[in-house]
Amino acid sequence: MIGQRAKVTWAQAGTPVSTHFDDRYFSHADGVAETGHVYLCGNDLPKRLSDGFRVAELGFGTGLNALALAAVVPDGQRLSFVTFEAFPMRGADAAKALVALALPVAAGPLVPVIANALDRRDRNFALGPVDVTLVLGDARDMLPDWQGQADAWFLDGFAPARNPEMWEPALMDAVACHTAPGGTFATYTASGAVRRILDQAGFDVTRAPGYGRKRHMTRGVLRGGP
Repeated sequence: MIGQRAKVTWAQAGTPVSTHFDDRYFSHADGVAETGHVYLCGNDLPKRLSDGFRVAELGFGTGLNALALAAVVPDGQRLSFVTFEAFPMRGADAAKALVALALPVAAGPLVPVIANALDRRDRNFALGPVDVTLVLGDARDMLPDWQGQADAWFLDGFAPARNPEMWEPALMDAVACHTAPGGTFATYTASGAVRRILDQAGFDVTRAPGYGRKRHMTRGVLRGGP
Protein backbone atom coordinates (compact mmCIF):
# COMPACT_ATOMS: atom_id res chain seq x y z
CA MET A 1 0.00 0.00 0.00
CA ILE A 2 1.33 3.45 -0.97
CA GLY A 3 1.88 5.97 1.80
CA GLN A 4 -0.83 8.32 2.97
CA ARG A 5 -1.50 11.71 1.47
CA ALA A 6 0.35 14.72 2.83
CA LYS A 7 -1.65 16.96 5.16
CA VAL A 8 -0.80 20.63 4.95
CA THR A 9 -1.57 23.87 6.68
CA TRP A 10 -0.83 27.30 5.26
CA ALA A 11 1.52 29.89 6.73
CA GLN A 12 0.63 33.57 6.59
CA ALA A 13 2.80 34.02 3.50
CA GLY A 14 0.80 31.30 1.73
CA THR A 15 3.59 28.75 2.10
CA PRO A 16 2.46 25.13 2.61
CA VAL A 17 3.59 23.48 5.84
CA SER A 18 3.57 19.73 6.44
CA THR A 19 1.55 18.86 9.53
CA HIS A 20 3.30 15.48 9.71
CA PHE A 21 6.81 16.96 9.87
CA ASP A 22 5.91 20.45 11.12
CA ASP A 23 8.14 21.97 8.45
CA ARG A 24 7.58 24.17 5.41
CA TYR A 25 7.90 22.90 1.86
CA PHE A 26 9.97 25.87 0.71
CA SER A 27 11.18 29.31 1.78
CA HIS A 28 8.59 31.82 2.96
CA ALA A 29 10.62 34.52 1.20
CA ASP A 30 10.93 33.14 -2.34
CA GLY A 31 10.61 29.44 -3.06
CA VAL A 32 11.63 29.79 -6.71
CA ALA A 33 14.82 31.67 -5.87
CA GLU A 34 15.62 29.17 -3.13
CA THR A 35 15.26 26.24 -5.55
CA GLY A 36 17.43 27.99 -8.11
CA HIS A 37 20.15 28.70 -5.57
CA VAL A 38 20.17 25.35 -3.78
CA TYR A 39 19.26 22.67 -6.31
CA LEU A 40 20.11 24.17 -9.68
CA CYS A 41 23.22 26.21 -8.86
CA GLY A 42 24.20 23.67 -6.20
CA ASN A 43 24.51 21.06 -8.97
CA ASP A 44 26.05 23.50 -11.49
CA LEU A 45 22.86 23.52 -13.55
CA PRO A 46 21.92 24.42 -16.23
CA LYS A 47 25.61 24.52 -17.29
CA ARG A 48 25.99 20.72 -17.04
CA LEU A 49 22.75 19.86 -18.83
CA SER A 50 22.87 17.86 -22.04
CA ASP A 51 20.45 15.60 -23.87
CA GLY A 52 19.73 12.55 -21.72
CA PHE A 53 20.96 14.11 -18.46
CA ARG A 54 19.46 12.34 -15.43
CA VAL A 55 18.27 14.02 -12.25
CA ALA A 56 16.90 12.21 -9.19
CA GLU A 57 15.26 13.63 -6.10
CA LEU A 58 14.30 12.64 -2.58
CA GLY A 59 11.06 14.47 -1.76
CA PHE A 60 8.86 15.60 -4.66
CA GLY A 61 6.68 17.83 -2.46
CA THR A 62 4.86 20.43 -4.56
CA GLY A 63 6.91 19.66 -7.67
CA LEU A 64 8.64 23.04 -7.52
CA ASN A 65 12.12 21.63 -8.12
CA ALA A 66 10.98 19.72 -11.18
CA LEU A 67 9.29 22.84 -12.58
CA ALA A 68 12.38 24.96 -11.98
CA LEU A 69 14.49 22.38 -13.79
CA ALA A 70 12.08 22.23 -16.73
CA ALA A 71 12.31 26.00 -17.10
CA VAL A 72 16.09 25.97 -17.70
CA VAL A 73 16.48 23.02 -20.10
CA PRO A 74 18.08 24.25 -23.34
CA ASP A 75 16.07 23.92 -26.54
CA GLY A 76 16.33 20.53 -28.19
CA GLN A 77 17.35 18.66 -25.05
CA ARG A 78 15.35 16.11 -23.10
CA LEU A 79 16.04 15.11 -19.49
CA SER A 80 14.82 12.42 -17.12
CA PHE A 81 13.75 13.14 -13.55
CA VAL A 82 13.07 10.37 -11.04
CA THR A 83 11.60 11.48 -7.73
CA PHE A 84 10.76 9.54 -4.56
CA GLU A 85 7.84 10.67 -2.38
CA ALA A 86 6.30 8.89 0.62
CA PHE A 87 3.53 11.44 1.30
CA PRO A 88 2.19 12.80 -2.01
CA MET A 89 0.27 16.06 -1.81
CA ARG A 90 -3.22 16.42 -3.14
CA GLY A 91 -3.24 18.07 -6.54
CA ALA A 92 -5.25 21.04 -5.33
CA ASP A 93 -2.75 21.72 -2.54
CA ALA A 94 0.21 21.53 -4.89
CA ALA A 95 -1.50 23.86 -7.38
CA LYS A 96 -2.40 26.35 -4.64
CA ALA A 97 1.21 26.44 -3.47
CA LEU A 98 2.68 26.77 -6.97
CA VAL A 99 0.33 29.33 -8.47
CA ALA A 100 1.14 31.71 -5.62
CA LEU A 101 4.82 31.72 -6.65
CA ALA A 102 6.51 33.86 -9.28
CA LEU A 103 7.27 30.86 -11.48
CA PRO A 104 9.41 31.20 -14.61
CA VAL A 105 7.25 31.72 -17.69
CA ALA A 106 8.19 28.27 -19.02
CA ALA A 107 7.06 26.58 -15.80
CA GLY A 108 3.70 28.26 -15.15
CA PRO A 109 1.59 26.31 -17.68
CA LEU A 110 2.92 23.03 -16.28
CA VAL A 111 1.31 23.45 -12.85
CA PRO A 112 -1.90 21.62 -13.89
CA VAL A 113 0.22 18.71 -15.15
CA ILE A 114 1.62 18.21 -11.64
CA ALA A 115 -1.78 18.66 -10.00
CA ASN A 116 -3.41 16.11 -12.31
CA ALA A 117 -0.56 13.63 -11.91
CA LEU A 118 -0.72 13.81 -8.11
CA ASP A 119 -4.48 13.30 -8.11
CA ARG A 120 -4.22 10.31 -10.45
CA ARG A 121 -1.01 9.13 -8.82
CA ASP A 122 0.52 8.75 -12.25
CA ARG A 123 3.94 7.22 -12.25
CA ASN A 124 5.14 8.81 -15.51
CA PHE A 125 4.37 12.20 -17.02
CA ALA A 126 6.12 15.00 -18.93
CA LEU A 127 6.88 18.49 -17.72
CA GLY A 128 7.80 20.07 -21.03
CA PRO A 129 11.31 18.75 -21.82
CA VAL A 130 11.55 16.70 -18.61
CA ASP A 131 10.26 13.12 -18.41
CA VAL A 132 9.21 12.55 -14.80
CA THR A 133 8.90 9.24 -12.98
CA LEU A 134 7.18 9.64 -9.62
CA VAL A 135 8.02 6.77 -7.28
CA LEU A 136 5.51 6.65 -4.45
CA GLY A 137 6.63 5.08 -1.19
CA ASP A 138 9.36 5.23 1.42
CA ALA A 139 12.66 5.97 -0.34
CA ARG A 140 14.42 3.60 2.07
CA ASP A 141 12.42 0.78 0.50
CA MET A 142 12.13 2.04 -3.06
CA LEU A 143 15.55 3.47 -3.92
CA PRO A 144 17.62 0.29 -3.45
CA ASP A 145 15.46 -1.45 -6.08
CA TRP A 146 15.74 1.39 -8.61
CA GLN A 147 17.75 0.27 -11.63
CA GLY A 148 18.90 3.73 -12.73
CA GLN A 149 21.63 6.24 -11.92
CA ALA A 150 21.53 10.00 -11.61
CA ASP A 151 23.96 12.65 -12.80
CA ALA A 152 22.61 15.04 -10.17
CA TRP A 153 20.59 14.61 -6.98
CA PHE A 154 18.18 17.03 -5.30
CA LEU A 155 18.14 15.96 -1.63
CA ASP A 156 15.01 17.74 -0.49
CA GLY A 157 13.64 15.91 2.52
CA PHE A 158 12.34 17.94 5.42
CA ALA A 159 14.83 19.14 8.05
CA PRO A 160 16.94 16.32 9.50
CA ALA A 161 15.72 17.07 13.03
CA ARG A 162 12.10 16.67 11.88
CA ASN A 163 12.52 13.84 9.35
CA PRO A 164 15.65 11.89 10.35
CA GLU A 165 14.57 8.84 8.32
CA MET A 166 15.27 10.73 5.09
CA TRP A 167 18.92 11.22 6.09
CA GLU A 168 19.81 7.78 7.42
CA PRO A 169 23.26 6.40 6.45
CA ALA A 170 21.78 3.43 4.56
CA LEU A 171 19.67 5.74 2.40
CA MET A 172 22.61 8.05 1.65
CA ASP A 173 24.65 4.95 0.75
CA ALA A 174 21.88 4.05 -1.71
CA VAL A 175 22.03 7.57 -3.16
CA ALA A 176 25.78 7.16 -3.75
CA CYS A 177 25.26 3.71 -5.31
CA HIS A 178 22.77 5.25 -7.75
CA THR A 179 25.00 8.18 -8.73
CA ALA A 180 26.90 8.18 -12.02
CA PRO A 181 30.69 8.72 -11.97
CA GLY A 182 31.30 12.40 -11.31
CA GLY A 183 27.68 12.87 -10.25
CA THR A 184 26.67 15.51 -7.75
CA PHE A 185 24.16 16.30 -5.03
CA ALA A 186 22.87 19.47 -3.43
CA THR A 187 20.73 20.04 -0.35
CA TYR A 188 19.57 23.01 1.68
CA THR A 189 20.68 21.45 4.98
CA ALA A 190 24.07 22.23 6.48
CA SER A 191 23.75 19.69 9.30
CA GLY A 192 27.15 18.41 10.36
CA ALA A 193 25.71 14.93 10.86
CA VAL A 194 24.32 14.90 7.30
CA ARG A 195 27.64 16.09 5.88
CA ARG A 196 29.48 13.30 7.67
CA ILE A 197 26.98 10.68 6.47
CA LEU A 198 27.34 11.84 2.85
CA ASP A 199 31.12 11.89 3.16
CA GLN A 200 31.08 8.31 4.46
CA ALA A 201 28.77 7.35 1.58
CA GLY A 202 31.46 8.36 -0.89
CA PHE A 203 30.99 12.05 -1.72
CA ASP A 204 33.46 14.90 -1.49
CA VAL A 205 31.28 17.23 0.57
CA THR A 206 31.42 21.03 0.59
CA ARG A 207 29.58 23.53 2.76
CA ALA A 208 28.40 26.42 0.58
CA PRO A 209 26.54 29.71 1.15
CA GLY A 210 22.85 29.09 1.79
CA TYR A 211 19.80 30.94 0.54
CA GLY A 212 18.35 33.96 2.33
CA ARG A 213 18.67 33.79 6.09
CA LYS A 214 20.16 30.32 5.92
CA ARG A 215 23.91 30.82 6.18
CA HIS A 216 24.99 27.51 4.68
CA MET A 217 23.88 24.59 2.51
CA THR A 218 25.68 21.43 1.37
CA ARG A 219 26.80 20.15 -2.02
CA GLY A 220 29.08 17.36 -3.15
CA VAL A 221 30.61 15.26 -5.91
CA LEU A 222 30.92 11.47 -5.95
CA ARG A 223 34.53 10.49 -5.38
CA GLY A 224 36.36 8.56 -8.07
CA GLY A 225 34.64 10.30 -10.99
CA PRO A 226 36.29 11.63 -14.13
